[in-house]
Amino acid sequence: MSKSSNKYRFLFAGGGTGGHLFPAVAVAQKIMLIKPEAEIMFIGTKSKIEGKIIPKLGFNFKSIWVSGFSRRFTLKNILFPLKLFISLIQSIIINMKFKPKVAIGSGGYVSGPAIYASDVMGAKIILLEQNIYPGVTTRLLEKYAREIHLSFEDSKKYFKQNEKLRYTGNPVRENLQRIDRNEALKSFNLSPGKKTLLVLGGSLGAASLNKAVAENLNNFYIREIQLIWQTGKNYIDEFKKYSSQKFKILSFIDDMSLAYSACDIVLSRAGGITIAEILKLGVPAILVPSPNVAENHQYLNAKYLFDNGAVLLIEDSKLNSELWNVIKSSIFDDNKLDELRSKALTMAKPEAASIVAESAIKLAEE
Repeated sequence: MSKSSNKYRFLFAGGGTGGHLFPAVAVAQKIMLIKPEAEIMFIGTKSKIEGKIIPKLGFNFKSIWVSGFSRRFTLKNILFPLKLFISLIQSIIINMKFKPKVAIGSGGYVSGPAIYASDVMGAKIILLEQNIYPGVTTRLLEKYAREIHLSFEDSKKYFKQNEKLRYTGNPVRENLQRIDRNEALKSFNLSPGKKTLLVLGGSLGAASLNKAVAENLNNFYIREIQLIWQTGKNYIDEFKKYSSQKFKILSFIDDMSLAYSACDIVLSRAGGITIAEILKLGVPAILVPSPNVAENHQYLNAKYLFDNGAVLLIEDSKLNSELWNVIKSSIFDDNKLDELRSKALTMAKPEAASIVAESAIKLAEE
């Protein structure tokens, strides 16, 4: 089928981090399930996560020369206008050749020029926003969008064009499922009879989170708490020496279904993907928002869930003083764990990827 005759052509732009990339992947995969004849193109940056992940998943990928604008003065900022101009020209050329019917922007600086170019070339625009406080790219692209899909209802107050907003949830990949707890623990060579804490600091790692966990290893050992600890690739060399029968220490966990199903509670940063996953599976969670993110969005995400009783919350600055008390008062309290599990499930939006995919297909058919 030629491009001119196939109306199901979708362009995706977003990345820089997994939080911006994987919701787009979840929607793309859902579109392919519904419309196997669809053609999909991703635009991203070659050096970032999308440049590694998207080709492996079998989607077409085109790279543009763009980078973010630093909030403090750096030499890189001098190149920013030139990079933005070139990336816009590149994006227009990609759009002219691919001729998308619908373009879906999932945030990150790369989606700015790519989605703007799609609009110029006549594509209908859908935006995905993963955080309560919308990112700068989403805010800049709002006027071009037909639909803006939100992960949090509270985000509505930050937008000007309310008729475009849909409270859909954050799309999560289809293959994330809860499995039998005993089977999951067996895959990590851990005992089903003991409490298990899962620690996630992101793919690179979180220094303060890892340090606080290391300082409490003796408490975990005494109270017989098992540990599945993803340190991130930047920290594995520092912490792998603590690996033991009860403490499984890994740089990265490939199968998150196993990890979530094995644990009684998860200790994690408050990124958009993690939140969507713990809500979907009903995993009790202690969230420690990263202080090193734009507009403090992780804290706003976590605080909203905490205020609704769906998670426990520790501020990064209070991690050392509060961590052990929060863990021991929750992991041994089955009623508390059940309550967190139940509240998380009531706030979940497991159909998000399907809703966005169906919206995109409907717009393509107009």
